Amino acid sequence: MSLTAGVDKLSDVVGVDGQQFVVRRARVEDLPAVVDLLAAVAGEGRWIGAEGPVDRADRLARLRGVLGEESQALYVATVAEQVIGELGLKLQRYGVAELSMLVATRWRSRGVGSALLAAGVEWAREAGAHKVGLQVWPHNAVARALYRKFGFIEEGVLRRHYRRRNGEVWDAVVMGLGLDADAVH
Repeated sequence: MSLTAGVDKLSDVVGVDGQQFVVRRARVEDLPAVVDLLAAVAGEGRWIGAEGPVDRADRLARLRGVLGEESQALYVATVAEQVIGELGLKLQRYGVAELSMLVATRWRSRGVGSALLAAGVEWAREAGAHKVGLQVWPHNAVARALYRKFGFIEEGVLRRHYRRRNGEVWDAVVMGLGLDADAVH
């Protein structure tokens, strides 16, 4: 089975103020909005590894490369074609699908992360991954709870691992979700 095969539109979910969002595979025309969302969340300086300012041209080029790779997937959550969330996966040669995700401020805790994560885990299964792995900041309790809801377990902590632009050095929690029959849940 091709890793890029599948349904374009994955889910309709009622969100903020009754507005519906759709989770689907990203398309080339989504990429500038994905970069804008990344820049906005990175500018918050608290939730993702990237920090502002974001090199937009570099990010756009990297995302274009993702769309052409069978070992990678990029999903977006949209409202009226406006990108409000993004999830990326990269299937490593050792069988682990590494996951990253971000959601626009206004849409957090509204089901967007759950819908993106469901699509990403399904892609990882179909791609033949035996595990989905990620890293999350220890202070991001909402994201950690979401991952646990999906069955991810905390596997360890990378102590003083990431140097931030302000000079601080942050820990990262390593989490994983086993997908094969031998996985421990």
